[in-house]
Amino acid sequence: MTAPRIEERGEVLWLDNGLLRLGLAPQLGGRLLSLAVPGGPELLWRNDELLTDGLETRAGHHPHGGRLGDWLNYGGDKTWPAPQGWSGPGEWAGPPDPVLDSGRYQAITAVTGDAVTVTLTSGDDPRTGLRLSRKFVLERGKRGYTLELTARNTADRPVRWALWNVTQLAADGPGHAEVAGPPEVVGLLAGTGFPAWEPAGDRVRVPHQDVVGKLGFPAATGLLTHVGAGGTLTQAFAVADGAEYPDQGSRVEIWTECPLPTPLAELGDLDPPARIVEIEVLGPLTTLAPGEETGLTIDCTVEAEGA
Repeated sequence: MTAPRIEERGEVLWLDNGLLRLGLAPQLGGRLLSLAVPGGPELLWRNDELLTDGLETRAGHHPHGGRLGDWLNYGGDKTWPAPQGWSGPGEWAGPPDPVLDSGRYQAITAVTGDAVTVTLTSGDDPRTGLRLSRKFVLERGKRGYTLELTARNTADRPVRWALWNVTQLAADGPGHAEVAGPPEVVGLLAGTGFPAWEPAGDRVRVPHQDVVGKLGFPAATGLLTHVGAGGTLTQAFAVADGAEYPDQGSRVEIWTECPLPTPLAELGDLDPPARIVEIEVLGPLTTLAPGEETGLTIDCTVEAEGA
């Protein structure tokens, strides 16, 4: 079995254990922008108009805020605070924002004989009071990785947030997302409508579709899967029974989008760049005193076509 290694190319960190390859961009909000079996197809969606194959920006990058229509959606996997909203200080008014979404994250790497670890840490965000950390662990002999998320209160006041991990995948062909758990589904946002869904045994299935909208899953039991042309990505995580979750109690959320004739004025002029599905894992809402932390761990496995 190949020993895991880290290779630095420009500002991009590449993790490889011979079975799986990850591309991390600390300078772009700590994003995971590439996930593939070596020589295999890309599992994540990323914006080729903004990024080269080497994950470098085509026209430079400047951290920024603004409306949804101003967002530079690079794609990939990123972590935000929830709930999202624009009505007050208890809601995260992004993306974009200049710290947690588009700011530069500090990278610390570690290599042993059996694993490589990269920890990406944001700056201190004055609006939310948070510092986010994303720790990736790639072990020898595993076609998967562990993502350990942390939110620390760096403010001088208590804050209340949930961790929210968002993974973007291409939805321009056959495929679907599946949420383990009973069919308890809530409509959260309808840009052009709520996505259609169907029961599938002990799971709920959301097919790829041309709809801009979001569903929440309050009864999710800790397993979230996407099946697409490049393979299958499964995310496993613990749920906190009895805890309060954001967005009508949603432990998981699924967002779908597709190109539109004109931007959606009611969503801050959001202009979807492609057919995309987001699979989103949330932690419970947690009140943090100054200096306190909350965490969420996601175990990710890949089944690739032909692997």
